[in-house]
Amino acid sequence: MQSNRRRDTSPEVAVRSLLHRAGYRYRVDVPLTFDRRRRADIVFPRAQVAVFIDGCFWHGCPNHYSAPATNIEYWAHKVDQNRARDHDTVLRLNESGWLALRYWEHEDPSDVVADITDHLKQRMTRSHGA
Repeated sequence: MQSNRRRDTSPEVAVRSLLHRAGYRYRVDVPLTFDRRRRADIVFPRAQVAVFIDGCFWHGCPNHYSAPATNIEYWAHKVDQNRARDHDTVLRLNESGWLALRYWEHEDPSDVVADITDHLKQRMTRSHGA
């Protein structure tokens, strides 16, 4: 488990690369103000948008998660805790005026970037009173 990356995973890097090529600037692996142990993968501070790219195993993807053959109860509990923490994170960010966007690692990076940029444009348009 030590070889699992917390940041700079292939899906994250692919999304960040496309965002950067499109002219967007962002912060990476940012601790959240309400819990410094929780981190957003990509953050757009001015637009108040936090992006999370969740791994299918660790976050229990409904399409790709398969429980390990050993320690079944441990892993089921671990993934349930991760899901609950993810839900709590989204709620707390939303309550503080932020938009939390969550994507699965298996999603096409181009589709993820298109969705992120749509949300950014909406947020920036609203903040400029247009």
